[in-house]
Amino acid sequence: MLRYLYGDELESHPVLSRTMFEDRAWQFRTRQGWDVEVDETGQERDQYDAMNPLYVIWERPDGRHGGSMRLMPTTGPCMVNEHFSHLMDGQPIQSPLIWECTRFCLAPAAATTPSGGAAQVAAALMLAGGEVMQGFGVEHFIGVFDARMTRIYRMIGASPEVLGASGQGRDRISVGLWAFSPSARRRVAQSAGLSPALSRHWFQRAFGAGHAARHVA
Repeated sequence: MLRYLYGDELESHPVLSRTMFEDRAWQFRTRQGWDVEVDETGQERDQYDAMNPLYVIWERPDGRHGGSMRLMPTTGPCMVNEHFSHLMDGQPIQSPLIWECTRFCLAPAAATTPSGGAAQVAAALMLAGGEVMQGFGVEHFIGVFDARMTRIYRMIGASPEVLGASGQGRDRISVGLWAFSPSARRRVAQSAGLSPALSRHWFQRAFGAGHAARHVA
């Protein structure tokens, strides 16, 4: 199932929270070799996790993390402007209508099977991103992704507009801009194996009918 949790709500879901940060350590440092900080408990966090972001998390039936992403408005501090502006010729992206999506992470069981589990979990997360867009009045997401995710995004029908990139082959890093049309929602829902009605139910259960965004960052 999909859960929507702000940073200050994670402590109410200790197993889900712990396994998310552990899986982030596995994906970003162990598997991809990024220079990220991992604490003594084996969990990966950065300074943006302290800014009360909104997390979208796929929760497995056993209560553990299956995949997740972190959402923040670009009107405040965000990774794409502070660490990846060179991919956009130094031009910052700042708009209340554009939120940043970072730390897109898949649990090891899904991440190592890109033709099956990874695509379904990634599609579920993208479907949830569309719910946030519609519910919070966000028009686009912006995010940085590697070459492996390019194939997954194409597979689930959610390829972004590429604003800039560097590197070649497996080392290629790109910054993309996502919109979410009704046709894209149908494609992604089909890839996720979820009905749009169920996706909307999970969102409304988290935020209610008003869908008012809390303060982030």
